[in-house]
Amino acid sequence: MTANDSATPSPQPSNSPSLGQRLRNLLVVGVGVLLSVLVVLGVNTTSTATTLETLAAEATPLDEALANGKPSFVEFYANWCTSCQAMAADMGLLRESYGDRVNFVMLNVDNSKWLPEMLHYRVDGIPHFVYLDEGGETLAAAIGEQPKTVIAANLDALLTGDPLPYQQASTGRTSDLEAPETAALARDRSDDPRAHGTQVPN
Repeated sequence: MTANDSATPSPQPSNSPSLGQRLRNLLVVGVGVLLSVLVVLGVNTTSTATTLETLAAEATPLDEALANGKPSFVEFYANWCTSCQAMAADMGLLRESYGDRVNFVMLNVDNSKWLPEMLHYRVDGIPHFVYLDEGGETLAAAIGEQPKTVIAANLDALLTGDPLPYQQASTGRTSDLEAPETAALARDRSDDPRAHGTQVPN
């Protein structure tokens, strides 16, 4: 027996990761994949969501709506209005269904340009909706959040010339006409027609 035969071979260092290292690597990869999927889903959701800004940008201008011979659905809104925001997705769907036959008009109450229209249509809470016939005459108004089915039924009747089934509906949630940061000022301007709940004289 030689000296080489009697010596036991020394253990060679292993290059393969231990079970703990493999599990940790697997966890890191899994978390990375999950985060990537969430980011992609978040981007897709954000890009396809209907916003008030999108609706306003695609709205028919009021002067065009009053002159083109189609009935109109007018919404008085504000970007800070939570009730308006809550209805944005439904409004987008309604526009997809009816937009070729009905003018969808959006008037931002924070733009003083629309003060005459706010007075004319007695806007004291938003969202405030007005249904106009082909000649621009008011057929009905609604204040506050409205179910999509109610608006659709009114739009169907607007197109056929039938009486609107839901007139003067005001049971939905509304946002005060004043923006949250200016609500305190409204107490000092109770004669302002934009103050929530103020009755506008005839």
